Amino acid sequence: MKNKDIIIGILVGLVANAIGLYFAAMFLGKGDDPFTVIKAANAEGFLGKLVSLGAILNLGAFFVFIKKKQDRRAKGVLVATVLIAVFTFIIKL
Repeated sequence: MKNKDIIIGILVGLVANAIGLYFAAMFLGKGDDPFTVIKAANAEGFLGKLVSLGAILNLGAFFVFIKKKQDRRAKGVLVATVLIAVFTFIIKL
C-alpha cells in the first residue's frame, strides 16, 4: 500500500506537469497551437524553461496531498518534481 501511494503521487506529478506545460505553451504561443510552440521551443533551445513553468502545478498537487494528510502521495509528487528537474538539467546540457 505504501508504494502504491508513492506511485500515484508520481503519476499525479507527471500529469500535473504535462497539463502545466500545455497551458504554458498555450498562453505563451499567443494563438498558435501549443504543440507547435513546444516544437519551436525545442528547436530554439528554451524547452527546459517551458517544462519548468509547467512544474508549477506540482506545487498545488503537493499542498493538496499535504492538506489531506496523504504524505506518501505528496512524497510521490516531490519525486516527480525532482525527476522533472533532472530532465530539465539534461535538456540544458
